Amino acid sequence: MATEKDRYIEAVGRRKTAVARVRITKDIKKNIVINEQDFKEYFDTSKEQRTIEEAFLQSEEPFSVSAKVMGGGSTAQAEAVRHGVARALVKHNAELRGTLKKAGFLKRDPRTKERKKFGLKGARRAPQWSKR
Repeated sequence: MATEKDRYIEAVGRRKTAVARVRITKDIKKNIVINEQDFKEYFDTSKEQRTIEEAFLQSEEPFSVSAKVMGGGSTAQAEAVRHGVARALVKHNAELRGTLKKAGFLKRDPRTKERKKFGLKGARRAPQWSKR
């Protein structure tokens, strides 16, 4: 009898403040569900849809994906899902690690917004200097 651990592979993907909990299941056809919606409804731009599908291009096997995404903007959420899918694919098949790593899908993108500092107008923008 198959346990729940055998049915799916789970991984976490992150980008900026977006966190995606991703579960992939071996399936006959590719089906991607994000926050209980089809990913084409959840991510309305084709760029974000392509971002998620990029991780599957290295794998020949069809997978069904279920993801819960929180925080961040839509682009960060799409990249967080891609990061989670890539990590789950490596758990499933360790041979994919080289190609996914080369594509940059396994690295958590560390770039976040820099905080505003006191005495400045933004993170780095200083008030206009006046001589007198």
